Amino acid sequence: MGIDRFMRLKEPKREKILEGAVEEFSRYGFRQASLNRLAQSLGISKGSLFQYFGNKEGLFLFIFDHAVALVRKRLGQVKQETAEKDFYEKIRQSLAAGLDFIRRHPRVYRIYLKMLFQEDFPLRNELLQRVRFFSAEYLRPMVLKGMAQGDVRSDVDPDFVVFFLDAVMDRFLQAHCVSFLDGGTGLYEGSPEVTARLMDAFIKVLQNGLAGGDARRAGGPSKERAQDGSGFSLQIPGA
Repeated sequence: MGIDRFMRLKEPKREKILEGAVEEFSRYGFRQASLNRLAQSLGISKGSLFQYFGNKEGLFLFIFDHAVALVRKRLGQVKQETAEKDFYEKIRQSLAAGLDFIRRHPRVYRIYLKMLFQEDFPLRNELLQRVRFFSAEYLRPMVLKGMAQGDVRSDVDPDFVVFFLDAVMDRFLQAHCVSFLDGGTGLYEGSPEVTARLMDAFIKVLQNGLAGGDARRAGGPSKERAQDGSGFSLQIPGA
């Protein structure tokens, strides 16, 4: 098989092809990526790429699997390093690992962003589903353990907690790289000091929620009435 032939190449040549392909897809996306341009930049024949990967889609899928393997390896390290930590420290270290991964592999992460915001990638929905499934697979045991140890409320559906964490952590990482997702927080391309401060704020909200002191003492918002930002009470329909 072609992939077997590729894997039999000497490591420096494999790495050169991988790095070249990541650069091509991260810069041009899938449709505009060119095997001719890639082969020329690598100093190999286009036919060799076809022998290894079959076609452009095959090469892209290989790059995707390579990226997932890199993330899986890094999060596996985080899991070991934080085995004795509490739930919130595990989340913080996971978020920090995501930021570190982006700094180390910016082009790999750029491919993910292109997949999110462009719809012309092959198998886009299926691949993004794999990313979400992988994230849930990582977070769910953490959430269940946190509930068992009393770090996380046990009266909330754990699958929803996983969904919430995945969504907010993913947006946090995106905002570090995409200016219009920053929301004025300073997270976009923020310094390590700013990023650390925002991670602390993120964990503080997770631990304490958003309710003010009065709402916490009262057990949350009234079931009968809510209040808008102007201070006027609003009757909740059907309450």
